[in-house]
Amino acid sequence: MQLDVKTLEGEAAGSIDLDQEIFGLEPRADLIQRCIVWQLSRRQRGTHAVKNRAEIWRTGKKMYKQKGTGSARHGSARAPQFRGGGRAFGPQVRSHAIDLPKKVRALALRHALSAKAKDGGIVVLDKAALDDGKTKTLKTRFAALGLDNALIIDGAELEAKFSMAARNIPNIDVLPVQGINVYDILRRTKLVLTRAALDALEARFK
Repeated sequence: MQLDVKTLEGEAAGSIDLDQEIFGLEPRADLIQRCIVWQLSRRQRGTHAVKNRAEIWRTGKKMYKQKGTGSARHGSARAPQFRGGGRAFGPQVRSHAIDLPKKVRALALRHALSAKAKDGGIVVLDKAALDDGKTKTLKTRFAALGLDNALIIDGAELEAKFSMAARNIPNIDVLPVQGINVYDILRRTKLVLTRAALDALEARFK
C-alpha cells in the first residue's frame, strides 16, 4: 500500500510504501476486542471498598430479649439489615487486570493498524515539529490537513514545542511510538504517523 507523505504545512513530501505485514492484514474484530478489554481492565484502579459487619464500630449487645417481644430475633446491631450496619457482599480492594499473551497483544496492534489503513484513516507526515510552539498555529495547520480528531504518533522522542502546542487542542492525542496502543488508535478518526514512527514500527515487527 502506497501513501502520500505531507508536511505539516500541507505540502507534498513524496510517497511511502506501507509494510503489508503490518498494514495489510484482514482485520480480526475478536483480537482487537480482546486487547481493548485487556487495556481497559488494567486502567481500573480497584480501590473501591466498603466496611462489612466485622469492621463496623458499633455495640454487639443483643438489641432486646430473644422471646416474648413479637419481633424478629436479632442479635448485633452491626448486621447489614440495620441502618449504620455493615455492608453485605460489597466491593473490596482488588485488581481488575486480566492476562493476555504478549504475542496476542502484538498481533492485535497489527490488526488495529490494518483496520485503520483499510478505512483510509492513516495520514503520513514528514515530521511533527513546530517552530513557534503556538497552539493557534498548529490548530490552523491541522484544520488545513483535515485533522480534527486524530492520534499522532512520532518517533521515540517527541518534539517539545509540537507536543506542548498540541496538548491544548481537544480530540488530538500525541504519543511517542513506544506508546502506541489499540484503544487509542480506534478511539480517534485519523491515525497520523511520521516517517520516524513508521521506521520504528517496521523495526519493531521485523
